[in-house]
Amino acid sequence: MAEPPKCAGIEHLSGRYTVCTFDPARDTIRLFGAATLGKGGATYGRLNTHLLRNGQHVSFAMNGGMYHPDYGPVGLLVEHGRATGALNRGDAFGNFFMKPNGVFWVGDGKAGVMETEAFAKAGLSPREATQSGPMLVIDGRIHPRFLPDATSLQIRNGVGVLPDGRVVFAISNDPVRFHDFATLFRDRLGCRNALFLDGSISSLYSPEIRRHDRDALMGTIIAVVKDLPW
Repeated sequence: MAEPPKCAGIEHLSGRYTVCTFDPARDTIRLFGAATLGKGGATYGRLNTHLLRNGQHVSFAMNGGMYHPDYGPVGLLVEHGRATGALNRGDAFGNFFMKPNGVFWVGDGKAGVMETEAFAKAGLSPREATQSGPMLVIDGRIHPRFLPDATSLQIRNGVGVLPDGRVVFAISNDPVRFHDFATLFRDRLGCRNALFLDGSISSLYSPEIRRHDRDALMGTIIAVVKDLPW
């Protein structure tokens, strides 16, 4: 029997979204920083080349966090058990520092989204992790700085965890405000915690739905990886 589609289009309020769902107990969710894929920023093409050398390929990918001008991660990045970026609990300007921010992590067949301070106190050692910000939903509450009548509209993408433990990634197909995007995760998808990944370079790679967004340079890529069938 063929597996059900991982990605599907849905509508929420006045926006259209593509939502992709994966089971961390069955699907191999990985993080790849730009330095791992070569100098000059990460791209889906470079990721595919990197994986093909190891007999693997990408079945899904999405930009996975914010980065410095040299494409290094602004906060925590763990790639296959190796920390290549440190947890950032500082204060500064920009979306990453719109507290609370948070961490998406994967390990031992499970995944989670946690507010940064909660993650720091939990003492976890995940196999994969990326820190970004702001949190979209925190324990069932919309981020307190999001306004339902805000005028800032952007293409946005983020990640949450469903009540059954599956990971759900979403990207807006139209420009949307933070508040509407957060309610997608809380009210439509049922996530008690969800994390914003970015807005200026949001993109999706999904061969299943024949989607390959512009090959923008990224700092981090979240990917679902599969072995080649031969």
